[in-house]
Amino acid sequence: MFKHVAPIILLTISNVFMTFAWYGHLKFKSPALWIVILVSWGIAFFEYCFQVPANRIGHEVYSAAQLKTIQEIITLIVFSGFSVWFLKEQFRWNYLVGFLFIVLAAFFIFKKW
Repeated sequence: MFKHVAPIILLTISNVFMTFAWYGHLKFKSPALWIVILVSWGIAFFEYCFQVPANRIGHEVYSAAQLKTIQEIITLIVFSGFSVWFLKEQFRWNYLVGFLFIVLAAFFIFKKW
């Protein structure tokens, strides 16, 4: 059970760091781009500290395609919350529809045919 759940927990933590590294700077427009890049790299280091073990552990029970699918769904969930909470952007109905199509894609990836 641990090997099934641990990658999901680690990928979630990883995605929180990734989202701040990739999109957090959008709230702060005044720092020079090179500073933003360095700060983002620093945050991304912590993202990799969780992402690499997540995939290493996860590949014992999931295929690479399944791990990528899990990561993408987690990314959408984390990013949705981040964009509403941190960036103060509106979550629109068409975003939800698009995300549901991605979840439907996950069904096909995980289904044993």
